[in-house]
Amino acid sequence: MSWYKKLKQYFPVEEMKSEEHMETLLKEKSDVYYKDEGEHHVLMYAEFSSFLFIDYVYVSSDARGEGLGHKIIEKMKSKGKPIILEVEPVDYDETDTAKRLHFYHREGFKHAQSIGYTRRSLATNEPTPMEILYWSPEDSSEEEIYEQMKKMYEEIHTYKDSEFYGKSYQPVDEVLTLDENRDTDDILKDLRKT
Repeated sequence: MSWYKKLKQYFPVEEMKSEEHMETLLKEKSDVYYKDEGEHHVLMYAEFSSFLFIDYVYVSSDARGEGLGHKIIEKMKSKGKPIILEVEPVDYDETDTAKRLHFYHREGFKHAQSIGYTRRSLATNEPTPMEILYWSPEDSSEEEIYEQMKKMYEEIHTYKDSEFYGKSYQPVDEVLTLDENRDTDDILKDLRKT
């Protein structure tokens, strides 16, 4: 099975980029956008001078519980830069969402409590809220993470979007917000339950 089909089977349609979009990023943004693929995993990520963004990470069910996810994250951490990723909020009808959050918290990722992120899916036209998680070797502030997320959104997520999807994603200031008073009590309660 191709790397793209593996990702497409695992991630919800509203989170997936098209294969053409991802292939174009790999070709035209080859200085920042990368694919790391093995028999049991696919990792798509962007590496900028001051941070890394994990776009997609997939570990096959055959290899879960063998430490492969941990090895992938450790490889990213060894680059010595903050790592940012987006995850679905916990949905108790979808047990993978809680497992994913638990995994990243075990790996030392923090919840960006003041960053809000909701993007309208071009596939479903529905608003898709995501939580921002980050790991930082030097304790980056959430303001720094927010600025890095904006850069990633404009350079990766929206790269030639109207060309691939016939319409564009919303501007970054409609998608990402920074609010130190953002109500995260529910998020934290959900995480404690996992």
